[in-house]
Amino acid sequence: MDCIDALIMGIVQGLAEYLPISSSGHLEIFREILGLDLPSDAALEFDLTLHVATVLSTIVVLWREFVPLCTSFFTFKRDDNFRYVLKILLSCIPVAIVGLCFKDFVEQFFGGGLTVVGICLIITSLLLAFAYFTATLPEKKSPLLRRKEHDITWVDAFIIGCAQAVAVLPGLSRSGTTIATGLLLGDKRDKVAQFSFFMVIIPILGEALLDAKDLIGGTSASSAAVGALPLAIGFIASFVVGCLACRWMINLVKKGKLVWFALYCVLAGILCITWSCF
Repeated sequence: MDCIDALIMGIVQGLAEYLPISSSGHLEIFREILGLDLPSDAALEFDLTLHVATVLSTIVVLWREFVPLCTSFFTFKRDDNFRYVLKILLSCIPVAIVGLCFKDFVEQFFGGGLTVVGICLIITSLLLAFAYFTATLPEKKSPLLRRKEHDITWVDAFIIGCAQAVAVLPGLSRSGTTIATGLLLGDKRDKVAQFSFFMVIIPILGEALLDAKDLIGGTSASSAAVGALPLAIGFIASFVVGCLACRWMINLVKKGKLVWFALYCVLAGILCITWSCF
C-alpha cells in the first residue's frame, strides 16, 4: 500500500463511518478498486487504525457533550449524564458478545469479494427507507409504527446495541442501522444520532487495545505489510474528514434526509453484485 492508497482509504473511512453507507463495506469496495491485496491481518489492522481515527474525531466534535459524561461517570455522580453512560455500556454488550464469541465467523465475510457487501448495502437501503417512511406517517393513522418522539430508554439502548452487533458485517452500515433502529423506536432524531456515535467508542478502542498488545509484542505483521507512513496518512485523513462528516451527519438526521442515502446504498449494492458476477 502506498501513500495515495492510504489517503484515499482514510477519506473513505472518514466519510462512510458517519454517513449511513457502511465504512467497512466501502473499504472493501475501494480495496477492490485500488487492487490492494493485503494479508487479512494487515487489512483488519489498517481498518482498525482508520476506525480509531474516526472515534477520536467523534470525541473532538462532540467534546462539549463528551466531557460532562466522563465527569459524571468517573465521579459516580448519579445524574442524567451518569445514566446516559450506563445506557451506552448496556448498548455495548451485544457487540462485545459478537466480538468475543463470533469474531472468527465475522472475519470470514471480509476480503471475500463484493457479493456480501452488495447484499448488505441493499439491506441497509431497505432499513433506511423503512425508517424514513415510517417516521413520516401520521401518528393517528399508524399507531403501531409511528410513536411520539422521546428520549432513549434502557430498552431502546439495548435494542440499538443489538442493531450495532448485527452491523459488524461489511456493507451493513453501523450508523445507518443504529440510527434507523432508534428512529423506528421513536427516539428523538438529535439524541439517537449522538448516541449512535458515542456507543461505538468503547468497542473500537477496546479492540484497538487488544491489537496494540500484539503490535508491541511484535507478533503482528500488519505494520510491516502496510508501512508506518501510509498508516499515519490514513489515520490523519480519516480523522480530519471524520470531524467534518460527524457534524454534517447530525444535521442530516435532524432534517430527516437519510432517505437519499437509501437510494445510494441500493445502487451501490447492485453495482457491487454486478462487479462480483462479471
